[in-house]
Amino acid sequence: MSSTATAKKKQDSSGPVLDWTAGHGPVTGALSATTGALAIATTGTATGMPPAWALAVGAAGAAGHTVVGLRVRNAGRTLATRAASWIVGAGWTTWAMTHGPLTWAALGSLATIGVGIGATAHSNALYEEAREDEAIAAAERQIARELSAERGAIAAEWVDRIQRVCGITVRVLGVEMWETRTGFSLDAELPPGGATYSKIAAEAGRLSADARLPHGCTAAASPGIDQGRVIIDVTTINVLMEERTYPTDYGLLSVLTGLPWGYRTNADNILAFLREQCALVVGPTGSGKTNMVHTILAGFARAVDVLTFVIDLNAGSAGLPWVLPALNGSLKSEDGKPVRPGVDWLAGTYDEAMLMLDVAVRIAKARKRGYQDLLSKANTDLLPISSKIPQIMLVIDEGAEILASSDRAMRKLAEKILEVIRIARAMGVRTVLTALGATGSVLGNLMIRREAKVRVALTGGETEGMDLSKMFPGSRGLRVDQAPHKGAGFMGTPESPAALFKAWRILPNQIRDIIAATSDRHPVLDAVSANAAGPEYARRWDSARTAWMQDHQPIQTPGTEQASPVAGAGLALSALREDQPTGVSEDELMRAFREEIDAQFGTAREPGTDTQAPEPGGLNLSALRKEPEQDSPAQRAALALLLAAGPEGTGASAIARALTDEYGTTRQTVVGWLKAWADDGTAVRIGEGTKVRYVHRQHAPETPPED
Repeated sequence: MSSTATAKKKQDSSGPVLDWTAGHGPVTGALSATTGALAIATTGTATGMPPAWALAVGAAGAAGHTVVGLRVRNAGRTLATRAASWIVGAGWTTWAMTHGPLTWAALGSLATIGVGIGATAHSNALYEEAREDEAIAAAERQIARELSAERGAIAAEWVDRIQRVCGITVRVLGVEMWETRTGFSLDAELPPGGATYSKIAAEAGRLSADARLPHGCTAAASPGIDQGRVIIDVTTINVLMEERTYPTDYGLLSVLTGLPWGYRTNADNILAFLREQCALVVGPTGSGKTNMVHTILAGFARAVDVLTFVIDLNAGSAGLPWVLPALNGSLKSEDGKPVRPGVDWLAGTYDEAMLMLDVAVRIAKARKRGYQDLLSKANTDLLPISSKIPQIMLVIDEGAEILASSDRAMRKLAEKILEVIRIARAMGVRTVLTALGATGSVLGNLMIRREAKVRVALTGGETEGMDLSKMFPGSRGLRVDQAPHKGAGFMGTPESPAALFKAWRILPNQIRDIIAATSDRHPVLDAVSANAAGPEYARRWDSARTAWMQDHQPIQTPGTEQASPVAGAGLALSALREDQPTGVSEDELMRAFREEIDAQFGTAREPGTDTQAPEPGGLNLSALRKEPEQDSPAQRAALALLLAAGPEGTGASAIARALTDEYGTTRQTVVGWLKAWADDGTAVRIGEGTKVRYVHRQHAPETPPED
């Protein structure tokens, strides 16, 4: 036990402790004065001290207390009482030294003086307290008068402005200044005659211009307490201009109480309630969409009743920062133990995504059967979500594009996604979809429009493909130019109308911190759901299924048409990638690529070899052997993809998707190449219209095999 603890224990056992630093109250002050006077009188009498000294000390004490009292601005009655106490005490001491301090007359008079001093001191203390309260109240009244004058001026200004711009006369009932000092809200009563708040909301832009608000600030009207009232939120400081990092308070969250996704123009957090709703997040390249996805995943990681499944067919990039620190062991908890990944399951391939969606469907159906008793006891048709029965949040990066894809394999994936959205609401499985834009192809699906009521549009100042009227139907006055900053845009929920907001900037080191801070709070899948999920879920982190997460080779998906013509023998198309060691030429990369194919399949002879040698059967790569200066690296890669597609062939869209990340190739460019190859006999065109596909001549059915 420490010495401090020992001393404290002794102190506690020794009874009450006197606080010698505390000031005197009315009782202790009177006792101190009377006992001091008695001690001085007794000592002075015994030692023969001249009585005049007592009077001198009393006069000095009265003068000193008066000076101090004037400094602290005590009331006059307090100054008089303290000075009189010193004079009376000194007078009694002088009289007692001449007549004897221990007589009954002396002791009785001293007791009377003590009672009088105590009563007077108590009365003065009450008076001083009331006087101080009155001073504070007066200051508050002055502030209130100033605020009232300011609010009155604001109310009068906006009544006149609304009349001038909107043509209606309102009566302002209240003005609330925001605590963040970034704006204010007006509570106004609409005039008789059927005027609605929408008439003011429609003129938000003109009101902002008339008020000369800074760029990015708005005057947004929303419904009031009843249909005859309107709330007008006026932003005077554009907080969306500055970049704010994700809050470092990684406290507990719940899907039932809302998850923070960013902040409004008044700096208040905007919450997403996803127990029953799905979400749609759109944003073009460079708008901060990936950062927004990480912000969403951070909220799910902090929640005690959420398990996160992530599908990202773009090499799993959205979920890898939340998984790799745990998988590779580079991150440990404070006690040195391994941490759990920040997401519960990550699918970066087509097959794994299909597996995940199948499991999600099985879980939803199993919960419907297995929790009937629980639903009956709770008297609800919504499964009670908790840490014991967690909600599954399925985050699909660019999932809206999957739903709009015409690719056969992607259509199967889209059907599974829609099935999860359709059947799993009550059983606690919801989705968050992202897309590159708010277009008709993205929002054309009725299921998405109906279920994804939490919507986010990150504009980044981009106008192409950002139709805010489709994204937020019924919301007026939303313009892309209002949110030109990265990470800024519009967010609307059933609880909060669409309005400007901005997502926090979440840094990579914060993702690691959140993984470590939340590792022990992630729930585990309930028994009913785990049994339905089966080994596909239980073995999701097996090395064979996670090897791709640390493999730098391209992900093979049906959408990229990079399947090998021979089962089990994949083509190493990484030879076409640009992220190769410095100093390796494009010719060397192509030669290595051809040699690998030659070794596996036996292909045509290299130019310059013995022409009399027997030619082995197999692939004919002579079409790849044009002079490097005539073909670009992207064109050679496209021809390799056409060859790898085999007899099934491929199309311009599939080749463009495979090349866009590496080379930035557009579909129109690929269409031109395919037409040229079809003209010179390198490829054969099969089908017409939207069903057209191209097959390399080596695999064309009408071409006989070479001897």
